[in-house]
Amino acid sequence: MDKRILIPTDFSKNALNAARYALDLYTKLNCEFYFLNVFRLTNYTTNTLILPEPGSAEYEAAKGASEEAFIKLLDMLELHHDNPKHSYHTISSFNFLSEAMKQTIDNKDIDLVVMGTQGATGAKGIIFGSNTVNAMEKIRECPVLAVPDELRFSIPKEIVFPTNYKSSFSRKELNYLIEIAKMHNTSIRVVYFTKKTTLTEDQEKHKQLLDDILQGVDHSFHTVPDKDVAQGITSFVQSRNSDMIAFINKKHFLFNSIFSRPLVKEIGYDATVPILALNES
Repeated sequence: MDKRILIPTDFSKNALNAARYALDLYTKLNCEFYFLNVFRLTNYTTNTLILPEPGSAEYEAAKGASEEAFIKLLDMLELHHDNPKHSYHTISSFNFLSEAMKQTIDNKDIDLVVMGTQGATGAKGIIFGSNTVNAMEKIRECPVLAVPDELRFSIPKEIVFPTNYKSSFSRKELNYLIEIAKMHNTSIRVVYFTKKTTLTEDQEKHKQLLDDILQGVDHSFHTVPDKDVAQGITSFVQSRNSDMIAFINKKHFLFNSIFSRPLVKEIGYDATVPILALNES
């Protein structure tokens, strides 16, 4: 079955960049790409009691503008990404982005969401736009890949996978990470940040299970002592010129402590590499 990838777009350069990255990353696989645009109505606000109806002049004009922008987008993509393995679909929706994304994930059986880190209105100093942070935090049905602004695709040579070994692992929650590694012959570097030198018995078991699951792809284990986790990831990625960060989006684990915007801003994390948020099974 073809892989189904959802790419929300506001037709900004950043969204186009994320789309191009996704097309290049999955160039070897048969994929159906679903492009989603949530359109707005100029005179409509949440204070307005009357919702614009399909068929009304304002609604149809806004939808028509979205569909016209899609024609230009697909022409641009097909010009540079003429891949017989890929097919494109477009969805113009008058809805909240989060709702439109959830509906599309359910209705189209989406495997992966790919988003740019900022939209057309991205404020300077905020690395991840709120839509991207919300998607990485809230979407549990499939992984979310966030692609930094202006990042050009290059074949990923190394993916950094931070973990604390406190929970068990499953093949299901790691299958997208392993798939990318196998597609591009990419190495996975498992990184544990700790002030202790030894693992508990349970942590050792979880590490061994992870080692077993990653058999078949090049991988290695690294321990970084006495490091603030967020700074540690940044330093590790920068020192090795790594190409991607992947983490399992466990509730109350790394997401809130590392990738939330306040801390991202505080530590000056540049989001120079894509971040893949996998789902806890």
